[in-house]
Amino acid sequence: MYGPSGVAYKDNLYEAVNGEWEKTAKIPADRAGVGGFNDLSIAVEKQLIADLNNMGELESTSDKPELQQAVRFFQLAMDFDRRDNQGTHPIMPLLKRAIELTSFADLDAQGGSWYETFPVPFQFTVEPDMKDTAHNAVYAYGPGLILPDTTYYADDNPQRDKLLGIWRKMAVQLLVAAEFSETDAERMADGALKFDRSLVPFSKSGEEWADYPAMYNPEPLDEFLTHSSVINFRKFLKDLLPAEPTTVIVTEPRYFAHFNEIINQETFQDLHDWMIIRFLIGASQYLSNDLRVLGDTFHRAITGSAESPDETKSAYYMTNRYFDEVIGQYYGEKYFGDTARQDVRKMIQTMITVYEERLTNNDWLSAATRKSAIDKLEKIVVKVGYPDKLRALYGEFHVDRQASLFDNAESFNTLIQRDMFGKFVKPVDRTEWGMPGSLVNAQYDPSRNDITFPAAILQAPFYSLDQTASQNYGGIGAVIAHEISHAFDNNGAKFDAYGNLKDWWTKADFAEFNKRTQAMVAEFDGLPYAGGKVNGKLILGENVADLGGMSAALEAAKKDPAVDLQAFFINWARVWRGKYTQANMTARLATDPHAPNVLRANIQPRNFQDFYAAFNVQPGDGMYMDPAKRVHIW
Repeated sequence: MYGPSGVAYKDNLYEAVNGEWEKTAKIPADRAGVGGFNDLSIAVEKQLIADLNNMGELESTSDKPELQQAVRFFQLAMDFDRRDNQGTHPIMPLLKRAIELTSFADLDAQGGSWYETFPVPFQFTVEPDMKDTAHNAVYAYGPGLILPDTTYYADDNPQRDKLLGIWRKMAVQLLVAAEFSETDAERMADGALKFDRSLVPFSKSGEEWADYPAMYNPEPLDEFLTHSSVINFRKFLKDLLPAEPTTVIVTEPRYFAHFNEIINQETFQDLHDWMIIRFLIGASQYLSNDLRVLGDTFHRAITGSAESPDETKSAYYMTNRYFDEVIGQYYGEKYFGDTARQDVRKMIQTMITVYEERLTNNDWLSAATRKSAIDKLEKIVVKVGYPDKLRALYGEFHVDRQASLFDNAESFNTLIQRDMFGKFVKPVDRTEWGMPGSLVNAQYDPSRNDITFPAAILQAPFYSLDQTASQNYGGIGAVIAHEISHAFDNNGAKFDAYGNLKDWWTKADFAEFNKRTQAMVAEFDGLPYAGGKVNGKLILGENVADLGGMSAALEAAKKDPAVDLQAFFINWARVWRGKYTQANMTARLATDPHAPNVLRANIQPRNFQDFYAAFNVQPGDGMYMDPAKRVHIW
């Protein structure tokens, strides 16, 4: 049996389903990829841009004050005549303040007010305490690197010098545009690059970040304060938080253990240059069109996009960044609705029931672990479509039409930060959404034990009333079960029913679980892709979720008397259709915890006998895998 491309499904499922499409698919100049998720995102984006424009003309949002503010911000961002006339003028007062910083004593004196405006070589956040998720805690992070991952800095990485050269040129041009001399600009760019390189040995790689529980390293406050002899962390925390924490959770122990080695009197000038350039790059998006495009240069190089988004798209992206939940609620109510939401809820409950049956009948878990797993499954909170109630924060966003776009954005940034830090003395709000309704995606949050399915993903090819049940199970069914499976992947398995980091397994069961997940690492590790090789450890969690998702979705599909397993697997492959720039594929190989789309489509089905039966796959066929190598977990 052959697909539209003339390739047999039993030889290459992805190519059989998507090969013909891929020959003619063109990546938009302002994007890094096309197909699947990307196509749906483009359609949602076009619709919402048109709606925002119409709202502005009709002033029809008076009954939704938060949406009205979003429209006003969009209009402000769209006024490029005004932005072009203002040039760098909106940022000059803050830039002057940054330039006048001369010492760590100055930095400490400004403390929280500096933190709210300028980059610093550390980040504080307030998030649920991993071991007590009813309460919030303070987390400390490093500042991040210029390049996407530590692996880019290896001496044998051909992209390193090219990309850093592009970044340097962009930084110099931005500095000159901000009235620095060419000589000073080049010196500052070199200083910032020197500081960035000093961070690399102590920064986490993508593979390390994929081990989510390893972020949890609580330190008593007094111990945390000893990490720096030049920065008064207590002053920053006092300025930013409504109360002093007794503990700080350190996400990057290696970085903070070497903080004094990186941040000291000898490195102040390089740090200062780094802070100013980071500020300019971030601010450029709010300024003239030329500066916006200039500030996007490095991002284009990383993603391989040929062009920056046009003026309208850039205004929309910016508006959506600040008002994503507002716009998502509007999208969900208008284009999805409560009837569809309840229908999808039923489908999710079906998948949960199937998953419970699979856990009940599991043949390698002990009764005690099985009971805890089912308890966790039953306590998963389901969020579908869009939130009924917006966070109170959005009621504080007020656009000042007389002020510049930059000043409005700065005001919003301050409100966002203060809202986050204010949560430190409040209980965790489990009703908050981690994704807006207009996002084509889905997620599981281990600290809340909840799954979220935004309205935008609930459409073809994932889900449609025009598709058969088997097609829908191969699409949204597998996605739903994928997110459920994250509760039991290599990271999620370490959190209990209430989202707390807690060991609820017997030793024997967890040893068997690790044995099976290591088989999943081996199944993908080293596979060739885009001129590189897949890192099986980086993508382990998502692969475990893909495997569990397909297991449960297949079982659900087979309960339908009209089941069509060929349609199931064909739609599975269609969902992962994608074509990407070389730069984007390279970056994702180093940083993305998901397997490349081609491998997601082709590798997982090989683990299931149902696939072999559906397409009569035999030894010697391209999709055949020796039964002894097939992985089974959930």
